[in-house]
Amino acid sequence: MDRTGLNERTQTVTGSEALMLALQAEGVKTIFGYPGGSIMPVYDALYDYTRGPKKCFEHILVRHEQAATHAAEGYARVSGEVGVTLVTSGPGATNTLTGVADAMLDSTPIMVIAGQVPIAALGTDAFQEVDLVGLAQPISKWSYQIRHAEDIAWAVSRAFYIARSGRPGPVVLDFPKNAQTETVDFKPQHVNFVRSYVAYPKLDEEAVKEAARLINSAKKPLALVGQGVELGNAQDELVAFLEKADIPAGRTMLGLSALPSPHRLNVGMLGMHGNYAPNIKEQECDLLIAIGMRFSDRVTGNTKTYAKQAKVIHLDIDHSEIDKNVKADVAVIADCKESLPAITALIDKGNHQQWRDSFKPLQQKEMEKVIEPAIHPKEGPLLMGEVVNAVAEATQGDAILVTDVGQNQLFATRYFKYLQKRSICTSGGLGTMGYGMPAAIGATFGAPDRTVCCFTGDGGFQMCIEELGTIMEQQAPVKMILMNNNYLGNVRQWQDMFWQRRKSFTKMMNPCYELIAKGYGIAYEAVTDRSTLHDAVRRMLETKGPFILECAIKEDDDVLPMTPPGKNVDDMMLSVES
Repeated sequence: MDRTGLNERTQTVTGSEALMLALQAEGVKTIFGYPGGSIMPVYDALYDYTRGPKKCFEHILVRHEQAATHAAEGYARVSGEVGVTLVTSGPGATNTLTGVADAMLDSTPIMVIAGQVPIAALGTDAFQEVDLVGLAQPISKWSYQIRHAEDIAWAVSRAFYIARSGRPGPVVLDFPKNAQTETVDFKPQHVNFVRSYVAYPKLDEEAVKEAARLINSAKKPLALVGQGVELGNAQDELVAFLEKADIPAGRTMLGLSALPSPHRLNVGMLGMHGNYAPNIKEQECDLLIAIGMRFSDRVTGNTKTYAKQAKVIHLDIDHSEIDKNVKADVAVIADCKESLPAITALIDKGNHQQWRDSFKPLQQKEMEKVIEPAIHPKEGPLLMGEVVNAVAEATQGDAILVTDVGQNQLFATRYFKYLQKRSICTSGGLGTMGYGMPAAIGATFGAPDRTVCCFTGDGGFQMCIEELGTIMEQQAPVKMILMNNNYLGNVRQWQDMFWQRRKSFTKMMNPCYELIAKGYGIAYEAVTDRSTLHDAVRRMLETKGPFILECAIKEDDDVLPMTPPGKNVDDMMLSVES
């Protein structure tokens, strides 16, 4: 966003208009929101800033406040900018908290601005009063109440600095109504320093040297690439490092598009439902190089047995992640856009051909036992893997993948292809069902020139089905692939595997999605036979605007491989029987 050439003169305005000017000073272009009583003065000011000579914002009216935060997340993920959400007090504010928590766990920079009762009414249990700051503090980077209009310029600038700097994350501003209506002599502020908050730690040159020494002496190094590479815009620096060192790299779910899928050093996705070879090799390597990832339990499995044979180098901008889950032998605490080139300059030109070749038999085993049957089945009902593969082949790695949560997410992330950076939006840490559709809406505004494909199950689709109204109104060109198996599929799979097939409340009675699509005026097609799948995908992608492609999926389709919960990372099941 362009923050240059902005009007720096002092203006006497209401607090509501001061907020407009402060957002303009930060380069905001798009706001996702839902009006209400305690934020009405701001929405009145917004009226003039979305039309006429003052126009500088596009406001997207969502149908639920949680969706506003997920849309802001999708916008932020693909654009690299801060997504902005505007809501009212009480239930409007509390409805955003799931999105705030989601953004916190996935390091997504969003700002929630919520109305509040006047400060004179605070503590009286006034209508729609809630302690938003208290609720948001544990799940946000910063939560603050703007009690008077004179605080707006400072608070907004500080919030943006905190949200986008260092390890990004959500910020929450509670905006009492009196501060919205007071007048103030407003002049934009530019906060770029917060006492006691070290956004960008100073690079430790001795740690860099020790990391380079370990890399140069390693015989079986393995890189673990996380979303921190994307957040630091260090994709090129990553490739330069990997290619010079000749190190195979596994990617976390959120880090999938940090390294192009066809790159020769990419060995697949890490984790519970990741690829077989990198999970096995984590237990054989002599050096793990973790880059912008947090050693989630879904990646490590049982940490007591995880990679005990290996030295560990951990590159991360957040000091709190070091030694939190996995003990590091060397910690390089800095932005990876700075740390990666520093290490690359000191390492030798590597050659680990024999080590890399050792991945191939494992990759072939997974291809034969899991991948080919999943994406090219010969008979029976449609499978999720083949649907994802059909869309991936048709979009040729150039589309943005958005997923909901569940089997649709796991199949989609496994079989989609990524050529461009910032090409995946999915709820990783919190696993929020209902995330997909609103995040996809946000992605269409954050990257309007790219195709956005949203994979969802019938459960997640119905958790955010009201956002079809937003898609209808905005004609947001979201390509929705609804993989309908009439189950909460991931829970059903666990029930079958670990709970004696006792399917407790996972079978779903679903509505007629064709009629729903018709009601919203959204193009729709159903696929019940694989012979029509590829043509239906082509028609979906050729259709201008939004599209719902409903695919009738085998009810007991299982995501494999799988590391059972609590097991060692290399205890991967290639089949339900194994």
